[in-house]
Amino acid sequence: MAQPTTGRASSGVSANGRSPARTFLQPIAAPSILGLFGFAAATFMVSANLAGWYGGTTTQEYLAPFAAVFGGIAQFLAGMWAYKARDGIATAMHGMWGSFWIAYGILFLLVAGGTLSMGVNFALGIGYWFAMLAAITLMGAFAAMGENLGLASVLHTLWIGSALLAVGFLTATHFWVVIGAYVLILSALCAWYTASGLMFEGVGRPVLPIGKTEAAKERAQFNAGFDEPGVKHGQ
Repeated sequence: MAQPTTGRASSGVSANGRSPARTFLQPIAAPSILGLFGFAAATFMVSANLAGWYGGTTTQEYLAPFAAVFGGIAQFLAGMWAYKARDGIATAMHGMWGSFWIAYGILFLLVAGGTLSMGVNFALGIGYWFAMLAAITLMGAFAAMGENLGLASVLHTLWIGSALLAVGFLTATHFWVVIGAYVLILSALCAWYTASGLMFEGVGRPVLPIGKTEAAKERAQFNAGFDEPGVKHGQ
């Protein structure tokens, strides 16, 4: 997850003696800084409510707009920028969870407006969505273990918490919803730490270790991508 290296134009000498070609690079900051911070805030606030730390039955409706923008739009944009950073894990995880938080916000705004009601079918629908999110995030967590242990800790706690929420909503068992919420709070804290580590690393002060693997460190030293001179893989 290393940043693209430089914004300078690079040149190459052609074999036929013609004028050297010029390649202009467009480096970007690590998209996961924004994505993980957005995820951390939205997940912590919603999970703390589900865990019973604050609020009541209508609090989710007030949280929904913030979750949709902070955890939804911000994280979804991070996923799209991760395409440019050539980071498949960040693209998938931020894109998927950003989409979910946007949908979550729209859903609870419909509830607040009286268009939808929170009944048995509502809980079942949410439960099945969390089951699918858990299954996809599980694959992302295993992939991240070969790249970044900080991100892997976020995704492992995230899929476990999502699975517990799925069980709670599908079986109408509040106990499992609360336990799942606590695990997601832990995931939010891991995301906050990892995003902070990436941010400090980006300004040349890697004071918070995020557990980059040796393979990731080797890729960070690889400057020339395939047909993309000077562009490093990932963030």
